[in-house]
Amino acid sequence: MHANCTCTLIKGPKLIIVDTMTAWDGRKLIEALAQHNVDPEDIDYVVCTHSHSDHIGNNNLFLNAIHIVGLTVQRHDIFYKNPQISNEDYELYPGVKVIATPGHTAEDVTVLVETIKDGEKKLLAITGDLFEKEEDILTPTIWKSLGIPELLKTQSVTRSKIINLADFIIPGHGPMFRVTDSMRETVKSQIIQ
Repeated sequence: MHANCTCTLIKGPKLIIVDTMTAWDGRKLIEALAQHNVDPEDIDYVVCTHSHSDHIGNNNLFLNAIHIVGLTVQRHDIFYKNPQISNEDYELYPGVKVIATPGHTAEDVTVLVETIKDGEKKLLAITGDLFEKEEDILTPTIWKSLGIPELLKTQSVTRSKIINLADFIIPGHGPMFRVTDSMRETVKSQIIQ
């Protein structure tokens, strides 16, 4: 199976990178950051939506950053006790927060970003593998076959929660897509009771 994840740079009062791809993508990642005039040491936060190797492969490039991998918050060798991600929103700065979205794994997180698009406030959800790609909305066997079987029910509920919040989704393995009411209804119909 071929797998590499999306990698997202959030530029604001803090610089945040979400999911750092595979260990073989370091040069590619550094070159992409350079196109935005960003060096790895400039990054304030690294957020990995979960700890699978295709999402954490280049965390070691960002030595000045606070690292959030799933529900764990760490800087250097200090793990922060009770970061509250699993119980409430973990705000990185106003308009950007990390929330627990279990399903693909028990410790999945999603980054929610408030932005302005066409003069309107929009919410962008960077979901990791909660949504593999847009196609998994109409073909649910995609996400069901790649997650943990015991968490399928949880993932179905969490997917519905996120798609109802978001205007746009950046999935774990595909391009960003705009959420439609039809997609929301489809995902709602896939909730496992």
